[in-house]
Amino acid sequence: MRMIIKYRQLEQLFRRSVGMDLTENKAKAMLPFIEKKLHDLLIIGERNAGYNDRDVIWLSDVPITKGLRESIRQFQALELEEQIELGPILEYLASLPPLKFPLEVELENELPNIVGGLLLVMAKTLSVITREARSFDMNDLERAKRILDLTL
Repeated sequence: MRMIIKYRQLEQLFRRSVGMDLTENKAKAMLPFIEKKLHDLLIIGERNAGYNDRDVIWLSDVPITKGLRESIRQFQALELEEQIELGPILEYLASLPPLKFPLEVELENELPNIVGGLLLVMAKTLSVITREARSFDMNDLERAKRILDLTL
């Protein structure tokens, strides 16, 4: 299965950010949702670029809320042993029906940080749902997905 982030990186992100353990099965269940949220943000960015009479999606077109922006900043400060790579993210996006407009270089280069921010939001949400337990179950993950669907 293709993943936009390596399991080892995701496991490290969860441990360092919220002290939570993560199994490979839980990571595989979570990542398609994160990929969808990234694509959702880019679809809205595409719409916003069109509203502004542009044929390129700028970083400023993507609806990054204050909370997501803070999570991106916190993700960048985590200093993971390995950075999230752009290549797997672009491969994922290429597997979808193409967006109407291309991404500007600045936005493309920011995609790993946006993915990291989305993952950190998921980790924090799971931490709140589980009352900061070291683990979560699939029901907790489904609750977190429902919450993030309502807010992102």
